Amino acid sequence: MSIPYLRAAGTSLVLDARGTGVPVIVHWGADLGDLTDALLTTLADASVPSIAPSSIDVPLRLTLLPTLAQGWSGRPGISGFRPGRGGSAIDLRLVGVRSGERPTGRFALPGTQTLTLLLADAAAQISVRTDLEISVQGVLRLRHTVTNTSTTAGDAAFELGSLDVILPVPGRAGELLDFTGLWTHERRPQRSTLGHGVWSRESRHGRPGHDDSYLMVAGTPGFGFRSGEVWCTHLAWSGDKRAWAENSPLGFSVLGSGELLAPGELGVAAGASYSTPWTVAVYSDAGLDGLSARLHPWIRSWSTIRTPRPVVLNTWEAVYFEHDLATLARLADAGAQTGVERFVLDDGWFTGRRDDRRALGDWFVDPVTWPSGLHPLIEHVHAAGLDFGLWVEPEMVSLDSEVARAHPEWVLGGVPEPSATETPALTWRFQRVLDLSHPEAFAWVFARLTALLTEYPIAYLKWDHNRDLLAGSAHRQTAALYSLIDAVRAAHPGIEIESCASGGARIDLGILERVDRVWTSDTNDPLERQQIQRYTGVLVPPEYLGGHLGAATAHTTGRTSELSFRLATALFGAAGIEWNLVGASAEELGQITEWITHYKRLRPLLHSGVVVRADPSDPALVLHGVVSRDQDSALFAQVALAAARDAVPERMRFPGLAPERRYRVTPLLLGGSPRTIQDTPPAWHAALGGLTAASTTVADAASGGGSVTLTGAVLALMGLPAALLAPEQAALFAVDAVD
Repeated sequence: MSIPYLRAAGTSLVLDARGTGVPVIVHWGADLGDLTDALLTTLADASVPSIAPSSIDVPLRLTLLPTLAQGWSGRPGISGFRPGRGGSAIDLRLVGVRSGERPTGRFALPGTQTLTLLLADAAAQISVRTDLEISVQGVLRLRHTVTNTSTTAGDAAFELGSLDVILPVPGRAGELLDFTGLWTHERRPQRSTLGHGVWSRESRHGRPGHDDSYLMVAGTPGFGFRSGEVWCTHLAWSGDKRAWAENSPLGFSVLGSGELLAPGELGVAAGASYSTPWTVAVYSDAGLDGLSARLHPWIRSWSTIRTPRPVVLNTWEAVYFEHDLATLARLADAGAQTGVERFVLDDGWFTGRRDDRRALGDWFVDPVTWPSGLHPLIEHVHAAGLDFGLWVEPEMVSLDSEVARAHPEWVLGGVPEPSATETPALTWRFQRVLDLSHPEAFAWVFARLTALLTEYPIAYLKWDHNRDLLAGSAHRQTAALYSLIDAVRAAHPGIEIESCASGGARIDLGILERVDRVWTSDTNDPLERQQIQRYTGVLVPPEYLGGHLGAATAHTTGRTSELSFRLATALFGAAGIEWNLVGASAEELGQITEWITHYKRLRPLLHSGVVVRADPSDPALVLHGVVSRDQDSALFAQVALAAARDAVPERMRFPGLAPERRYRVTPLLLGGSPRTIQDTPPAWHAALGGLTAASTTVADAASGGGSVTLTGAVLALMGLPAALLAPEQAALFAVDAVD
């Protein structure tokens, strides 16, 4: 296999592995069709570029691990050195190509094509194994493994500087999209033009961070959700990392990603190896929605989720640290009456925890607040028909805790003696980081979690992480975290885990392999949530994205929102409630009950369908939805984020439907009708009745309340006139095929 050709679902990768050099990437992108060995040879030969003036005297070709030794003056694919030896560019040579090896674990999926390349640099005494996989959905995964092949006793370790995956993109991919953000405002998109040089995003948080680049997308200028060619990479890693795009005057544009290693952080000892995190790479000729159309079914093929996502009632914004059995029992009862299925006790349940300044690490149930343990509460929750979940923050420790006083050596950055004069390490939310790479600290946390899960019937852990590391090795801490979660799940196979990192600061495919839900953001403000969920959902399927109905006035922004807007926003994801329902009115409780009824009915669609997002001409008005895989039904939301640009907005266009089929469109009213600013509604809209909880199916409600029926092509290309929504309002529409 001198010219490997991997292809699936409209995408392909061609490598030139002839000769002894590092294989060249001939093509990554659209499927090139059926190519014989002869045609592949012709393609590889025809792809050799000219030699530019004042350059190396052979054609420069981009390899899987480009270095200075190959004439590549951009960011290298690998760098490192051996102490005490003169530095020289790493010069790897191909020593073997293998194909057809079956992946292991959850990624051992039918139809996955694999390729392994074996490289070596005899002078540097290292070898590199490169693994490539392409799934049936067209998702490409790549990683490198470097091995120190020295056999000299006492030889110094190979000090690895970097080991990255680098992929080419064509010159027409001249526009970049990546993301930034901050607490409660994650996944803010930012676009730029790729000029000569490097656009680099680096994370040193010890977690991806609220400002995580998340995805690095290069595309044809003006690409949107539904249009344009795009090439995208994502690093499946929950620690320090970097992602970049580079456009070299030498004539190449590339996307790169890899773990960000601190100087001296990773020495590869003789005979030892280091594997990079997987880089996930996706091509689409149908914009960002085309990326989701590949990524979501691929993630679902290996997901840990096996049951419908229950409606969660979380206690945090309901009671904060004010825990007592009577109050929480009333809250559980109120939740049960509305149809809630899971009750999660948040921060404040363990010994001495009265605020956020103490007790992290002392994972024992507080004997004062809970003299009989959590048993009375859990029994009450179970009697109400709910299962029980518990908040923990296993990676953190308060200096004001028994465990920190007993074991200061477990605290990253150290704990100074009371008489010491040195400046203490920084706290963050008044807490420090527990060094999970310390074997005794790891054993302590695992033992405490196991004790809780053994004593109590806990179905779900909300696993939080509320600060950056700022000390220690992010690599070792992240690897230990993965080992800890894996150990907990192995010891308690039925447990579900939600990943929270002060909201959405750790959402990546490395953590997603190990959890069943992510807390998308610490804000429940629906206006902020609309954009956060919109862009987080490019990568992550909606069933993972925890979204809660909060109180009318948001805890994080102070903005007041109407119930209908909050309900419509929380519907599209793994829905829950974070509001003291004991204080809700009877009318509000009735509307929440109706909302939960619809959520349960719509779960099969929302959590298995195809996510679609229209490209609006007015950024104040966005339309998104989920279409069933068989295109029989769909749910859409038209959202006014701000005041519309025009007096009469553009028509709502419903993407993703089968063009030739006819569909009935019906408004779905939750929490009352959305507010509008109009003298009269559109004619078609005025004739329609609303969809209510009494309707057994979308079709039943539509036939009983009036409808408009048009083909999928008309709804997608021409659309329907929109009601004039006031700012911060949402209108929901159920769409059902009638033939």
